[in-house]
Amino acid sequence: MSEALRVHALAPPRAHGLPLSHATLKSVAEDFVVDEVLGFASDGGVAHRLVQVEKRGVDTLYAARLLARHAGVAARDVGFAGLKDRHAVARQWFTVPAGRLPVDWSTLGDERIRVLVDEGHSRKLRRGALRGNRFHLSLRDVHIAPAVLAQRVALLAKVGAPNYFGPQRFGRDGDNITDAIRWAAGGDLPRGREARAFVYSAARAALFNTVLAARVADGTWATLLAGERVNLAGRNSWFVAEAIDETLVERLARHDIHPTGPMPGRGDVPGGEAGLLEAALLMPYGELIAALTNDGVEAARRALRVVPDGIVASVEGDVVTLSFALPAGSYATMVVRELFDTAVFGEGGEDAQG
Repeated sequence: MSEALRVHALAPPRAHGLPLSHATLKSVAEDFVVDEVLGFASDGGVAHRLVQVEKRGVDTLYAARLLARHAGVAARDVGFAGLKDRHAVARQWFTVPAGRLPVDWSTLGDERIRVLVDEGHSRKLRRGALRGNRFHLSLRDVHIAPAVLAQRVALLAKVGAPNYFGPQRFGRDGDNITDAIRWAAGGDLPRGREARAFVYSAARAALFNTVLAARVADGTWATLLAGERVNLAGRNSWFVAEAIDETLVERLARHDIHPTGPMPGRGDVPGGEAGLLEAALLMPYGELIAALTNDGVEAARRALRVVPDGIVASVEGDVVTLSFALPAGSYATMVVRELFDTAVFGEGGEDAQG
């Protein structure tokens, strides 16, 4: 079970054929620029400060602790919507409890972090409270004709890419998967809450990738099957399609809806053709799913495909630049994977999803 799950999680099949070229990503932080998009503005409240931070070479938790220390508040009271890769230039949002006097952010004391925006806000920012992320990437050591790249980029814009979890989710060398399998076989979970969450998350992500990998292999990852749990694009909700009609097919083509795969846990046992396929694919991992269920982890669904919004590519010498936006929870590296075979510096760090 362990080796098969690791392969599905860490090396799933590509959807659009062989990579077009080798490429190097993140050789410097400026090669991977991500802007977090909240989808809402500050509300002018007085309880918190909503601050936008630009960071280079540091992780999100370090930035949160630095903001807390500088403002004289507890680190646990600093809010953020998601983790961003330390090997990048990341502009993301935090909330910091407001004090009686304004904070001078210009004296943070770490040149790798600077505050760009500071506005009043009523509520603490919670995990997942973002619309998505916009990426600007520079890939080096690429040898490709612009017309060939344009053709593959157009395919991604039309069909999308498999919405795999990236290797960051599974820890260095997939160690989180090993921990999850050991736990399911009767081992102990890590003591810390955050560490336990990583085990749960890695287990569910690996199982999701397993189902998606099979549907990429059989060509159904971007189509709808009878009984499909169908995601409404841009929303954390879904409905059951008992039968597939022309209206659903048209909505799928315009990216209004997406097929989904399982994030296993307690509840939600799909039926129909889609459910039977999932049950067969997940049968070898019943012990792991039972452990998740017994620990009260709730089942959820995740879109099988992601369509990069506004994707634009250009070639200058041996450097390709890519710009696109992704919804929350999707990985830029998994979109790039459909274009290039990448050597990525700094993998295994934060869970740098889009």
